[in-house]
Amino acid sequence: MQKSPALPIEIKISTVVAISTILHSADPLAIDAALKQMTGGVSDFFEDEFAVIDVGAIAADSPSIDWRALVELLKKYRLNAVAVRGATPDMADAIRARGLSLDDGSSGAKPLAGEALAAPAKPAPAPAPVAAPAPQPVPVAAPGAMIIDTPVRAGQRIYARGCDLIITAAVNNGAEVIADGSIHVYAPLHGRALAGASGNAESRIFALSMQPELVSIAGVYRTFDDGFPPELARQPAQIRLVGDRIDILSLSPAARA
Repeated sequence: MQKSPALPIEIKISTVVAISTILHSADPLAIDAALKQMTGGVSDFFEDEFAVIDVGAIAADSPSIDWRALVELLKKYRLNAVAVRGATPDMADAIRARGLSLDDGSSGAKPLAGEALAAPAKPAPAPAPVAAPAPQPVPVAAPGAMIIDTPVRAGQRIYARGCDLIITAAVNNGAEVIADGSIHVYAPLHGRALAGASGNAESRIFALSMQPELVSIAGVYRTFDDGFPPELARQPAQIRLVGDRIDILSLSPAARA
């Protein structure tokens, strides 16, 4: 039997990791200065990440956003804008004109901020009450975790969506590990580690031998271009977020005594 030719295109659901770029100002000069300070001049700091531009925190009386200039500015720092979150209805045409999607943070319908939602359907009259059996306790599932038992090599990216990431082998330079929860590495951590990727500021990064290239918790980054703190390099350590500061603590009992 002759095999049918492949379709010229297929559409399938895919998941990608995107950085949430939260703007508190529409001033491109201020944004440029902040990005320059954040990246420290490291050209591959973001490595062509996808970016969702969140404008929900911009004051209503701020000047209009120059979307073309903003997209170009993010591109300069290797952030590829793909969508805008928190937009008001009057922004919609300009956003779509730049080829960006409108995102409300969910996978369903995407009304713009400020748009009225359709009124819910009137509920049907409640049936007459009937005797119900006593409620039984519902077992609660323990939080899951993705477990990786093989080394994470340069160029590899692993994302634990909605859970912790546990790695029992080394994370090499040039590798990237991401989790919505915490990251636990029971081996050397040399690559990039991004915990709390969905915004959980309580997430942490643990490693038996800590010397990463870059870490991030809930979007707050820290690089180590000037070297990892020598007293903690290659030592058991944890990384956590304290306010807006990345904090590194030893896990050694002697250091904590």
